[in-house]
Amino acid sequence: MGYSDAQLRLSKNYARARKPQFEPYSSVAFGIGTSTYFGELAPLKDPINTVFGMMRWNITGNYTRHFTPRFSGRAALTLARISGDDYKFNGRPQFDNNFLRNAHFRNDLKELSVTAIYNIIPEGRNAFDRPAIVPYVFGGLAILAHNPKARTPEEFGNEWVKLQPLGTEGQGRPGYAKPYSLVSGAIPIGLGFRFRYKRNWDISAEAGFRFSFTDYLDDVGGYYPANPDVFAGDALAQAMSNRSLEPVAARKGGDRTAGLQRIFTEQGGSPDNIPGNNWGEGRGGGNKDYYFLTAIHLNYIITPKIKCPPLR
Repeated sequence: MGYSDAQLRLSKNYARARKPQFEPYSSVAFGIGTSTYFGELAPLKDPINTVFGMMRWNITGNYTRHFTPRFSGRAALTLARISGDDYKFNGRPQFDNNFLRNAHFRNDLKELSVTAIYNIIPEGRNAFDRPAIVPYVFGGLAILAHNPKARTPEEFGNEWVKLQPLGTEGQGRPGYAKPYSLVSGAIPIGLGFRFRYKRNWDISAEAGFRFSFTDYLDDVGGYYPANPDVFAGDALAQAMSNRSLEPVAARKGGDRTAGLQRIFTEQGGSPDNIPGNNWGEGRGGGNKDYYFLTAIHLNYIITPKIKCPPLR
């Protein structure tokens, strides 16, 4: 090997040795934002009303470990309320079956997620060499605890009650499925932007979908029981199962009589002649429910420990 080759190799090794390595660091964050449910009571074919008609809140906290300039891992706990109500379709003939079903719910979700984050713009060599703006995408897995509730009719006090124990589609009774689980999984995916604010502080804004593994975030997923006699001895469960003829919308207190009369006149004159809301007929669409979260985070950069060179 000639002198010039040796010199070139030596210079490459020196440059490699001098190249600064990324120093991993951690951050913690707190955030607040909005939550929106998508499912039988909030169909995608009505996007504006679905997104803005029943928007609710979420709060979240997370811990993030920044492993490389582009990749991070995050663990987050999120509390989110989602809600839906068929009454919002009042006076909209294209959604008469939704209005006639007259279901509603609210559900306070507890979500524990682990996600991987990819920075589209890489970070610098350490926690304090961050770009002014970092766009990122994320995806992962989540475990979800939920418990849908609804208001009872006036004759039962108009109180919020848990729906899963009632078995509104016959669950838990002979010949029907077992009660659905109140623990499920979800796949979170989304994108965001992180803005450098101060030396130890960032502000980030993100939005993402959570695709759940259950169709019962809203308690609506299958069929009405074939016969109301399945609820013998449980008048509340029967009342909460098929609410199509209630004159008052329980959640908001709205009068349904004019809407019901119009539907009966236009579609056959009798509730029994209108498909889709009678005992034994379909109550839900069969697709899994999902929800959409937005959040503004305040992120604190945990100051890394200073590494002192060893004494010689």
